[in-house]
Amino acid sequence: MRTGWLWHEIYAWHDTGNAAGYLSGPGLQPFRHFESPESKARLASLVEVSGMLEHLTRVTATPASEQDLLRVHTDEHVESMRRQSEDPRGGDMGDGLSPFAQGGYDIARWAAGGTISAIKAVVTGEVDNAYALVRPPGHHARPDTGMGFCMFANIAIGIEYARQNLGVGRVAVVDWDVHHGNGTEACFENDPEVLTISLHQNGNFPADTGKVEHRGTGDGFGAAINIPLPAGSGDGAYQYALEHVVAPALRRFAPDLIIVACGFDSSNADPLGKMLLTSTSYSAMTNTMMELAEELCEGKLVISHEGGYSPVYVPFCGLAVLETLSGQRSGINDPYAATWDALPDQALAPAQKALVDRVATLVDEVPSPATSTLSTGA
Repeated sequence: MRTGWLWHEIYAWHDTGNAAGYLSGPGLQPFRHFESPESKARLASLVEVSGMLEHLTRVTATPASEQDLLRVHTDEHVESMRRQSEDPRGGDMGDGLSPFAQGGYDIARWAAGGTISAIKAVVTGEVDNAYALVRPPGHHARPDTGMGFCMFANIAIGIEYARQNLGVGRVAVVDWDVHHGNGTEACFENDPEVLTISLHQNGNFPADTGKVEHRGTGDGFGAAINIPLPAGSGDGAYQYALEHVVAPALRRFAPDLIIVACGFDSSNADPLGKMLLTSTSYSAMTNTMMELAEELCEGKLVISHEGGYSPVYVPFCGLAVLETLSGQRSGINDPYAATWDALPDQALAPAQKALVDRVATLVDEVPSPATSTLSTGA
């Protein structure tokens, strides 16, 4: 496989400052903000040191243009981010919990542009699949505001670029970040041509989104699927959800392109999640997505990085995904996997199965090419 790899050092320059995790105030001794460069920069380092870089095709990142941003975001949001970015004190993306330093707007343009570049490389056939290690993340950013450490909706911006410039029609997004992909969903909630599927920890963030009954609106009803798994879910729950919801939904939808919003904060090591996945899990899920992409859209698969806040463990998860995408092995073994893969709670639990079975009953309402008025021209 020709696997594209996108990383730019500018992503490590995005500065979120100090916090006690993500909060500051009386009684909170300053520490490093959770959304720091460490987990991403250390992943990029492991890719190089392991020799995996020799098996990958470098995809060059370029910043998204203002026109690219405005296909998804409001003028007011883009202008607010630009204005705050010019302030020596920096600003906040929109929720009071997502700080950025001076120049953050330009780095966020590089993140959105990196996802565009990865999509373009796959769609044009430069590579078979691609991994875009971008920062800041994007799946929480709504059209009118940033939130959850996300300034701009990287994947949504990439999708709109592809639809406007690359002849791409139907796009499916599978989000396995531990937090609900509320921003991506909001960007396309009325659009039957973009299917958004989010597997996330129930009620983690945002607390009021990502419910089973949130299924899109208007013409887009049925094109949003949420799988809010109980805290403590492991490999068994995720694999069951992929088999019984994700795969049949993708087959019904019939995408031209599949994009994965890849957060490694569903891992057993993450400080912001309570799930149990390991690098073994991420490798297996990636393999499933590759098989579905091969079956449905000539293998066109793009993975764009989202969350993941364990600097120690994220690199092993990312390396496992890249090994799977490329079919190459680095020779680096995950030293934690043997213990964590054997945890008893990795098995599918009754409550997890019941939740997935409930969501599976909704798959028949996913818009298919035959039912979409946009696809049929009706």
